[in-house]
Amino acid sequence: MYKTDDELELKKESLAKDIIGEIAMAADPSKTIKKWRDLFRVSQKDLSGKLGVTSSVISDYESGRRRSPGILFLKKYVESLIRLDEERGGEVLLEFLDTDESKPLSAAILDIREFSDGMDVGDFCRRIGAKLVVHADKDAKIYGYTLIDSVKAITELSFPELKKLYGVTTQRALIFTNITSGKGPMIAIKVTNLRPALIVLHNLPMSELSDVAKNIARVEGIPLSLCENDDLESFMERIRSV
Repeated sequence: MYKTDDELELKKESLAKDIIGEIAMAADPSKTIKKWRDLFRVSQKDLSGKLGVTSSVISDYESGRRRSPGILFLKKYVESLIRLDEERGGEVLLEFLDTDESKPLSAAILDIREFSDGMDVGDFCRRIGAKLVVHADKDAKIYGYTLIDSVKAITELSFPELKKLYGVTTQRALIFTNITSGKGPMIAIKVTNLRPALIVLHNLPMSELSDVAKNIARVEGIPLSLCENDDLESFMERIRSV
C-alpha cells in the first residue's frame, strides 16, 4: 500500500494529529476521548497500562470529572492507542490509512456523516424509522453513517473504492437505497471483508427482503434493519436531524 516505511509513518503522524486536533477542539472533549478509544477497540485497562496511569484516570477524563487534558497528555494518549493497535496487528489503523484521498467521493455516496459521540444501534434505528430484522449486540454503537445508491455502488465502484463507503470508521451505519431485495449490497459487504456496525435497507418492503441478505447478516454478525415504504427526500431529512 505504501512505497516506503517513511510514507507509512507520515500517514500515522497525520492521523494522530487529526485525532488530537479533533479532541482539543471538541465542544465536549470527554465524549471525543471516549469515542476514539472505542473506535480503536481498546479497553480502559489496556490503555491505562500503556500510559502508566490508573484506569480511574481514563474514566475521569471520559466522564468529564477531570478537566480536559493538555496537548502533551493527548499526544501520549493517541500514540498509545496506535501502538496498542499495532501490537494486535494494526487492524484499526488499516481502516483509517487504507484510503486514497486524491480521489473524490463517488456519486454512489448520497450523504456521509461522522458523529462526535457513539449512538446505540437501536436508538439510531428508532430515530430514522427503521425496524431491526437481524438484531444487534445490546452494546453496539455507531459513529456515523453513509447513505448509498445501491445500483451505482455495485455497478460503478471497484473493490478498493467500496472501502470509501466507510468514511472514517467501519463502526457506522451503511444505508442502501434504490434496492430490490437487499441481496446485492449484502454480498458486496461480504466481499470487502469490512464489517459495518449496522446495515439499513431503505424503501424495501419486508416481503421483498431476500433470505440471502438475512442469512449473510446473521452469519457475519451484522445488524440489519429496514425502512419500508419511505420516500428518499423525507428519509434524508430524518437522518440529517439525528
